[in-house]
Amino acid sequence: MRRTMLRTTPSHPEAPRTALVAGATGIAGAALVDLLESRGWTVLALSRKAGAPDPARPAVVPVAADLGSPVSLAQALEGTRPTHVFFTSWSRQETEKENIAVNSAMVRNLLAALEHAPLEHVALMTGLKHYMGPFEAYGEGPMPDTPFSEDEPRLPVENFYYAQEDELMEAAERQGFAWSVHRAHTVIGFAVGNAMNMGQTLAVQATLCRELGMPFVFPGSETQWNSVTDMTDAGLLAEHMLWAATDANTANEAFNVVNGDVFRWRSLWPRLAAEFGVEPEGFDSVPRPLEEQMAGMADAWTKIADRHGLAEPQLERLASWWHTDADLGRKVEVLTDMSKSRLAGFTGYRRTEDAFKALFARLRDEKLIP
Repeated sequence: MRRTMLRTTPSHPEAPRTALVAGATGIAGAALVDLLESRGWTVLALSRKAGAPDPARPAVVPVAADLGSPVSLAQALEGTRPTHVFFTSWSRQETEKENIAVNSAMVRNLLAALEHAPLEHVALMTGLKHYMGPFEAYGEGPMPDTPFSEDEPRLPVENFYYAQEDELMEAAERQGFAWSVHRAHTVIGFAVGNAMNMGQTLAVQATLCRELGMPFVFPGSETQWNSVTDMTDAGLLAEHMLWAATDANTANEAFNVVNGDVFRWRSLWPRLAAEFGVEPEGFDSVPRPLEEQMAGMADAWTKIADRHGLAEPQLERLASWWHTDADLGRKVEVLTDMSKSRLAGFTGYRRTEDAFKALFARLRDEKLIP
């Protein structure tokens, strides 16, 4: 990976800072907005369909813009002066070639629209497909040994994460800001309508199983059932991105970011089942994907939502069967090295089981599951 030695410290460290969060309604983006607001930042919360300002959160300014449209971004961001950008958005396409074209353009468009701004740092969220390859060849081609380390070279395949990194570093050279890349594993967090949301998906699966008298069946592979693995809590990811964006010693680097604990699904699955009062069922001979298990459940969910007075009757806005199937169906061990962050001073930690339980509690509070 190319590294540029650019601006590494704010020119006015005591001055109020303004952050722009791209993808502010997603799992990582929403957690960043909450964290930044709690730390006294002004937050430009950018999403395609930004809502009205919340009087209870005057420091959070909704910004509606299409990351795929330079014109939309230029209009929405004219006159804004963020010092920090946190990019957490992506758009799923049919092929990796299209993923590259669309997702690299979103990074390029946003940073071009901020050429007038006094940018100090831009943090980009990516993930472990950096090491495992794109969805078209997810975990099937050449891969480095686990635990995945940031000093591994790029795989010899097309990958939209690589294209996004290239856009970030090219803009940094032109515009003089520092950057960081944050490679998260599967993220546990709260976001309605998100396309990659395992925690919420498993909560919906367990709810359907309880309401319909079905066992809570692990959908994935034998390897994932038995292997040691890890995950990333959205709140921890937000802390990691803010740490790297404001620490002079972390400029122009890529970092893995996971909770810090490890677990096996064969041990965690029964404990998740107990949270919902359902009967767990582990791997048995072959994977049993959720897209097959949960096919045709939209009407059942609508009835459950009506019976319990839930806030979201549309199943597809809560569960992403395909993404959970992809993660849990992998036939390779997935484990991440956090040494680089630890040695640089990041000490954040979450226990993954606690992250799931905290999410389940919030989903109940928000009336998204009974």
